[in-house]
Formats: sequence, structure tokens, C-alpha cells
Amino acid sequence: MTIQEIENQLVDEFAAFDDWLDKYDLILDMGKSLPPIDPKYKTDQYLISGCQSKVWLFAEYRDGKVYFTADSDAIITKGIVSMLISVLSGQAPDAIQSADLNFIDRIGLKEHLSPTRSNGLASMVKQMKLYAMVFKMKS
Repeated sequence: MTIQEIENQLVDEFAAFDDWLDKYDLILDMGKSLPPIDPKYKTDQYLISGCQSKVWLFAEYRDGKVYFTADSDAIITKGIVSMLISVLSGQAPDAIQSADLNFIDRIGLKEHLSPTRSNGLASMVKQMKLYAMVFKMKS
């Protein structure tokens, strides 16, 4: 699936709920379903700076695609990074770098996050795109 197709699916999932408390529950459920990161990547080297919570992000490059794993010490943040992973993991570096990730605005996420969580979201996106850029340069 393309990034846009996955984004559209996420938007549809969120559209099923009118109340933002239900949408938060969906984000929390996504965080709970995030596969665990290998403990060896829960080190300062993989911490994303700019996040209020601790977020560890690891990326690997296989068969021309970037695969992400992550974890966070905050369940809402874990849900947010889980959404990003569902959209970007398994995609080519070019696709990741050019993704506008408009689902974030389409579901109304930014306006329902605190400024520090919004900054953390931007930091996560930036780090994922940096990984893609590095893998593209190495290939």
C-alpha cells in the first residue's frame, strides 16, 4: 500500500468517532498494539530529542525499504508513534521523505495535542525522515 492509502485508512478509522475522547482511546489502543522494540534500542542513542516523553526509535533498511520500531514511556505518545510507523514503515526512502502526512491535520490531531506533544510529533516525523534520507544516501 502507498503512504496515501494508509493515511486514508487512518482517516476513515478516526472518522468513525465524533467525540475526541473516543479518538484518544483509538490512539491509546494503537499504542498498546505497537510491537515491542528490542531492549537493546532503548538507549540514549535512539531517543528522539524534542519529545516531552521518552521515545526510542530504531530504523533498519531492507530490500529498498525502511522499517521502524519504537517505544515510549507515555501511552499517548506510544500511540502517536504507532500511527507514524503504520504509515511510514515498509516504505521506500523517497516515499518517506516526500510524504506530507496530511492525515495528522485531517484527523485533527495537532489541535488536540498540547504544544509540547505537538513539538514531539514534529520531532518524530523529522527523525523518521532523517533516517530515510540517510538510508537513501547509503544505497
